[in-house]
Amino acid sequence: MSESLMTVIKVGISDLNVVHAGQSIRTSGLGSCVGIVLYDEFAKIAGMVHIMLPHSSFAKGENINRAKFADTGIDELMKKLLYEGAQARRIKAKIAGGAQMFQFSGKNDLMRIGPRNVESVKDELKKRSIPLIAEDVGGNKGRTIEFFVDNVQLQVRTVNEGTKVI
Repeated sequence: MSESLMTVIKVGISDLNVVHAGQSIRTSGLGSCVGIVLYDEFAKIAGMVHIMLPHSSFAKGENINRAKFADTGIDELMKKLLYEGAQARRIKAKIAGGAQMFQFSGKNDLMRIGPRNVESVKDELKKRSIPLIAEDVGGNKGRTIEFFVDNVQLQVRTVNEGTKVI
């Protein structure tokens, strides 16, 4: 199927969704946020979550948006993928984002949101024994990513740097 005829499912900030063969899934606005793609290549199913913060302990109140945080977002996405027919032992990951969008003087860890998001995502994947196949993280520029289920390629468009496939 040509890319122009493919159905593109969009994922917003602090959002997640799942796609099947013949579809792609895209998110934009990845600055310090991290886009996490989990996929089962055999079942031709993939999902994406666009996380903003490293851990749900940052949440205020009881009704939290689970897609906003690395720990709860990955859990939610896994649940949806398994429900749709993926098998946990076949799930793999690709990630992008986690830029340091602003320069700060000093070593204030609270301001390192992008790098902390990346560290947290990697820790959460490791806890769940999900192999990280490819990544395009860090730097100081925004990204848009699109994952194609049929060929398991993650296309990363970086501001002023063009497009690459991981």
